[in-house]
Amino acid sequence: MRVDIAVLLDTQFWNSNWERLRSVHDPERIAIVLDHAIPAPGLREAAGNTRARQFARRFNVTRFFDVGNHGIVHQVIDEQGWAIPGQVLACSDSHTCAAGALNVVARGLGAAEMMQIVCTGATWFQVPPTMRYDLTGQLAEDVTGKDLFLHLAGAFGDAINHAWEFGGPGLGSLPMSERRTIAAQGAEVAADFTIFEADERCLAYVAERASVPSNPAHPDPDARYASRRSIDMSTVGPMVARPDAVIDNVAPVADIGDVHIDQCFIGSCANGKIEDLEVAARVLSGNSVAPGTRLIITPASQATYAEASRRGYLTTFVEAGAVVTNPTCGACPGYTLGVIGPGETCLTASTRNFRGRMGSPDAAIYMASPATVAASAITGHITDPRTIR
Repeated sequence: MRVDIAVLLDTQFWNSNWERLRSVHDPERIAIVLDHAIPAPGLREAAGNTRARQFARRFNVTRFFDVGNHGIVHQVIDEQGWAIPGQVLACSDSHTCAAGALNVVARGLGAAEMMQIVCTGATWFQVPPTMRYDLTGQLAEDVTGKDLFLHLAGAFGDAINHAWEFGGPGLGSLPMSERRTIAAQGAEVAADFTIFEADERCLAYVAERASVPSNPAHPDPDARYASRRSIDMSTVGPMVARPDAVIDNVAPVADIGDVHIDQCFIGSCANGKIEDLEVAARVLSGNSVAPGTRLIITPASQATYAEASRRGYLTTFVEAGAVVTNPTCGACPGYTLGVIGPGETCLTASTRNFRGRMGSPDAAIYMASPATVAASAITGHITDPRTIR
């Protein structure tokens, strides 16, 4: 299977034996994005970044995003128009499935597989059975793609050895930003792939960014599914995943109870987009972060950061008492810009909430939408965003 673009980013790859490569298959189909910890917070990261720069120079990889032009790789892929409906994309990060929102077969792979793709331009995937969701209706105000994802994870459990597919008459009402959140989060239910149908909204979105035509893939009329469910999006409300997992571990905000929050985080490839910051700014405008609670906001890219500045969101955040950080993965992977300590409770709008993900294994991590996280930062406990005006 031809890989239309391979994106390299993590330290694992740069610590592998890439120096032994004599050539790459096609430098025009390779991109390098530095993202997990940028600028480098330590020697290990700095050494990996140096090797990435050497690789780019040696093999004439012009799609290279270094400090000052950086961002979370999945956000950069979207902004640069690299993900084209009907294509195959591979990347050395587990949330590569985010590109499935654009009708792309996208999957995160390990260093050895990525090395193979760099050398040959091809890979192979076993085609899994598919779980189909037909969307109807539309999301209510203050309800987001994160809430829809959490609803699915709580109601239907994991998707191990399956693909997730989304379509239906309600798909057109779902913004691309929310599709990207759902697609990225497919990794958390262990879906092999998450893919959305390429409707008019998707194709128009891609056409604004891409320089090559789309060739979307559509389901066969007689396609057979492992399961097929209709989801009325209008019935979904703000949801929260309890600590340590999202699968079968989700409840409406109202059912969570009075949970004090030490740290709130909005960011990551799932929820660091400009649309997510817009929601957070709307909730926080005229309000303040509660005493005893920290709010950290990390834009997903330099472009997102700049747009948030132009719109005045950064001022809104700072005046509310939040900390706005450099665009990177930040607190999400738990080793920079917001690590949580023992005994603390965090409410995050990032990708994962398993024990130890964001810092201490003795901390508790709840997961919710940017709207719920921003509202909870104001009150100091998990709060329905619809109650904040």
